[in-house]
Amino acid sequence: MDTKRILAEAKTRRDATAKYLSDMIKVPGFSCTEKDRIAVIRRLCEEAGMEDIHVDGLGSLLGRVGNGPKKLVIDAHIDTVGVGDPARWKKPPHSGDIEGGLVHGRGASDQLGGAASMIAAASILKTLGYAGDYTVWFAFTVIEEDCDGLCWKHLIEEEKFVPDLFVSTEPTSCRLYRGHRGRMEIQIDIRGLSAHGSAPERGVSAAYRASRAALALEKLNTELKPDDDGFLGKGTIVVSQMKVQGPSQCAVPDQAMLYCDRRLTWGETDKLAISQVEKALRGAGVEEFTVKMPEYRQAAYTGKVFPQELYFPTWKTPADHHLVRSGVEAYKGLYGDEPIVDKWTFSTNAVAVAGRHGIPCIGFGPGDEAQAHAPNEINRIDDLEKCAAFYAALPWALEATR
Repeated sequence: MDTKRILAEAKTRRDATAKYLSDMIKVPGFSCTEKDRIAVIRRLCEEAGMEDIHVDGLGSLLGRVGNGPKKLVIDAHIDTVGVGDPARWKKPPHSGDIEGGLVHGRGASDQLGGAASMIAAASILKTLGYAGDYTVWFAFTVIEEDCDGLCWKHLIEEEKFVPDLFVSTEPTSCRLYRGHRGRMEIQIDIRGLSAHGSAPERGVSAAYRASRAALALEKLNTELKPDDDGFLGKGTIVVSQMKVQGPSQCAVPDQAMLYCDRRLTWGETDKLAISQVEKALRGAGVEEFTVKMPEYRQAAYTGKVFPQELYFPTWKTPADHHLVRSGVEAYKGLYGDEPIVDKWTFSTNAVAVAGRHGIPCIGFGPGDEAQAHAPNEINRIDDLEKCAAFYAALPWALEATR
């Protein structure tokens, strides 16, 4: 691995990498509406010299460098959340302005910065003539913000495209990540008995039952335990939505719904989480309720519907795994220091690749996790350059640390 050459090539592409990111930001691409942004990225991939560039049935774009027997996949989701209140933005959310060593706009860190660095890395690998043990696939995936991992569940289960190793380029502040908690969504439906509001004693208020349920879940959150080694931390549950309705505003409400975000630490599953909720509600005296896990069922921009339950399993890759050790060696070879090895707070596409299918994963990405979904989102051009070099160096490091 010629680290000096890789660093020099990344520096040469510094301005171009920032421009790649700017070009992507300027074309909005929310979940299920990414078609125009995919077209922009396809052009950039072609210019970088990728081969076998193609779009899968759900709309994700893939291209490769090299032709080795093993698949190393480097992934960036290219959909973004909405912009929220435009008045909170100092620059237009889709300006893509490049100023002061920063690129500005929605998706700059979450997660278009990773995509820009991937394209630069592909160009570096082509220039250096990489022809090692790995086919390096670059995946620009869709619908992650709506349903993380759905794109990779589709690629693995429907398209039979199975990586040997996987790198997420979600923002890590150029740290090396090897896991994160899983998550699931839980819906609780509660029934009451309606009566005229002038005589509430004749009815059973679904609002009061829902209130007791919410307080029971607040208590449950305090009782959840961390994983055995303390790496991922404790699970959490929070009521994210609460709705109550009845026949009129002058009636005892007979229907309530609570929607929960449940974060799952190592060893926690969907069945365990649902059983905990049911037990907590019964313990609080809540009656006539059902607990279920909803399903995601939205058409991709291609028109395809690929439903899945809203369950995203926990994952972590052991610190001594070949992929983690190779990531450490790639970083040390480039920058002379040990990387910080840590975990994400939020969830990524690795819930499908590692969580569902047990494929080893790491994360290394430009930008900060705290920028995700926030107004005035930015990414550092320094990070873009650093990550481009890391992605280019990793295939050689994997071969050197066998």
